[in-house]
Amino acid sequence: MTQTDHTPLAEPVSPREIPDAAIAMLDAEGTVVGWTHAAEQLVGYPAGEVVGRSATHVLRPAQDAPSAAEFAEQCRAQDGWSGSVTVRHRDGHAINMTLRISLLRGQDAGTRWLVSVTDIGTLSSGTSSGAVRESLLAHAPVGIAVYDPQLRCTWVNDVMERHDLTPPERRFGRRLRDSLPAVEAHALEVVMLQVLESGATMVHEYRAWSSTKRRREHAYSASFFCLQDADGTAIAVCSMSVDVTGNRRARERLAILSEAGTRIGSTLEVMRTGQELADLAVPLLADHALVHLMESVPFGVDPSAGTGKKNDRPLVLRRAGAASLDPGAVKLPWVREEVIRPFPTSLFATALRTGKSHLESVLDTHSGHWGWALHEPVSTQKVRDSGIHSLMVVPIRARHCVLGLAVFGRSEEPTPFQEDDLLLAEELVTRAALSLDNALQYAHQRTAALTLQRDLLPHHVGGGAALDVASRYVPADMDHGVGGDWFDVIKLSGARVALVVGDVVGHGINAAATMGRLRTAVRTLADMELPPHELLARLDDTVRRLSEEDADAADQLPAAVGATCLYAVYDPVTRRCTMARAGHPPPAIIDPQGHSTFADMPAGAPLGLGLGLVPFESVELELPQGTLLALYSDGLVESRDDDIDVGLDRLGAALAETSSSLEDLCSRVIESLPTQSPADDVTLLLARTRGLEPAQVASWELPNEPAAVRMARQAAARQLGEWGLEYLVSTVELIVSELVTNAIRYGEGPIRLRLIQHQLLTCEVSDSNTSHPRPRQPHTIDENGRGLFLVAQLSRRWGSRSVTDGKVVWAEQDLPSKAAAV
Repeated sequence: MTQTDHTPLAEPVSPREIPDAAIAMLDAEGTVVGWTHAAEQLVGYPAGEVVGRSATHVLRPAQDAPSAAEFAEQCRAQDGWSGSVTVRHRDGHAINMTLRISLLRGQDAGTRWLVSVTDIGTLSSGTSSGAVRESLLAHAPVGIAVYDPQLRCTWVNDVMERHDLTPPERRFGRRLRDSLPAVEAHALEVVMLQVLESGATMVHEYRAWSSTKRRREHAYSASFFCLQDADGTAIAVCSMSVDVTGNRRARERLAILSEAGTRIGSTLEVMRTGQELADLAVPLLADHALVHLMESVPFGVDPSAGTGKKNDRPLVLRRAGAASLDPGAVKLPWVREEVIRPFPTSLFATALRTGKSHLESVLDTHSGHWGWALHEPVSTQKVRDSGIHSLMVVPIRARHCVLGLAVFGRSEEPTPFQEDDLLLAEELVTRAALSLDNALQYAHQRTAALTLQRDLLPHHVGGGAALDVASRYVPADMDHGVGGDWFDVIKLSGARVALVVGDVVGHGINAAATMGRLRTAVRTLADMELPPHELLARLDDTVRRLSEEDADAADQLPAAVGATCLYAVYDPVTRRCTMARAGHPPPAIIDPQGHSTFADMPAGAPLGLGLGLVPFESVELELPQGTLLALYSDGLVESRDDDIDVGLDRLGAALAETSSSLEDLCSRVIESLPTQSPADDVTLLLARTRGLEPAQVASWELPNEPAAVRMARQAAARQLGEWGLEYLVSTVELIVSELVTNAIRYGEGPIRLRLIQHQLLTCEVSDSNTSHPRPRQPHTIDENGRGLFLVAQLSRRWGSRSVTDGKVVWAEQDLPSKAAAV
């Protein structure tokens, strides 16, 4: 027999599988001709007192047990007997035991009896055993063979032929090597010699082929006993073997299932889980394994749950896993193909539609039901060439939905698949299906969170006339999920631009949703033209309110709500940038010569921690034209293995190439990450500063008196003429008149008029009064209150903002594309 696996010839057998049996050998007349040490220990009689005497002398039944004559009669009628009896020990006490009497045949048609008894408990005096009870041993076929000191077979029972396929006539007078493979025969004979020398009972496990139509390897546990004559000389060794294939296979299956618990589903990646199932099955269960998933599953989409229902759509699978004893695996069908389309009548398509497993114990690719032979001759020939002779097809099912198929084949292993192999395969596939379903559900949630996050993030960012901007967002890896990072670029009045980067605590769809709420809040607060430190204070209140609302919800556990944020406002007229942060990393600043620094500014407390008594602080920096600002989330510079300073140095080095485009710089920074699957979201926002030319800005100081209105109109008209914007003169004159009039009427101190030509035309009027105008709807009879209403009608948009020495009221006008490009 050719060895096709790596299991040892001899394996330890559990003591509970080894009966501590006492053995005696009787001739045809019932005289004891062989005795063992175990028999002496059980009934108290040494060999000298037993051998040569009738067995009834030793096995005297108790008072209510069947008589020796009854035993003899039953044994002759049935070629043996087994059951429970009560006999007397040599010292007189009763022994309750199981007894088996087996008929042995010899070379000259002679017969002998082998008696094996096992103590099953001592009965108290006066207790009767009643009727004879059947023993468990009565249901286990035991193969018995007796060998002389030269290890030649002399006696055997009928069961042995079923164990090793050797008929009695080929066994008598021969050694084990004539009926078993040389390696196993040698191992067994070594054990037999040790038994003859020591007189002890020994156990050994060996393998042989069954005699059924489907040849199958079986494991046998053989117990060897030394038979002695009256003077204690070893005269023979007796072998009693029992088929323990079931026990051995059960141990193997438990080991495989234990492996499955650690090796399948190590990640939440659908395709990797399919490969883990294939890798586990080979070689523990099969020589070849393929795992195919329904086409939509690798993309995180559930296939149709209509298992067993008619569906006209063609079945399409994608290979998720392949393993084979053949490293090249070039002979297997589909191994080199990404997409599989099983023929509608094939057993694969049938298994997908019905959700039921299929066992093709002996594979015949020429039979009509195979389904490939006529419609897929190339694939059929590949199966034939591969030598696969046994096949199992197991659907991968989860939540009443078929996710795909697992196919197992044998070519090197001669033993065909059996029903218990199919049960094991189904158990493995079930475990893999749970992991696949978990991965699929995670993919759903991650896709939903990622979609929500990307929908909530800006699809396009532009810095207007103030900044050139570029951005990157890299979601977290599969183990950590999508986080709550966000960024934004918000155009403000007066050609100014706000830059925002934030990070919400946690991962998943809740973090993404919270991010969307905070981004909306920042945009709303930015429209109020708040300075950075005041905006963060208002945002901190918002985050704390969200946390309190979650805590008040009775139907769910409160979620941890917290965030960090950096808010910066850049003014291209003054080329100054004002910024504040709430627990967020400071921005990197790279001057036009490529020297990088990180802004020295107060850290601020993270948002939502209830530390509102600690005020946020703004800092103002002057940035030369061409300065690069880098705003980022902590996932860009922090990692499990490196200190944050390492990440900051890496970021500064990647941004030092000032001649590169912003898009190239973004790519370079992302490529510099230690891993392309970061544990946290990575957000990067780059902005290169521009400055407005002096010719694009005009301003005038005006007295706080009625004559200032006429002066303002005239100055604005002259400037528009210089800019070639004569068509806006009448509109701008009306706007300037109303804004200056309001400043004179409600403001204090000198008045300042400023016109800014960028992508828009901005008209600004500032005064020292900190009260902001509040428009109202005038009634028909009102003579006043229509000024701001008129400004709103004539402007693209208008508003007011606070400044250090008062306020600014502004209004914007659209410009034609040529003028806007100036």
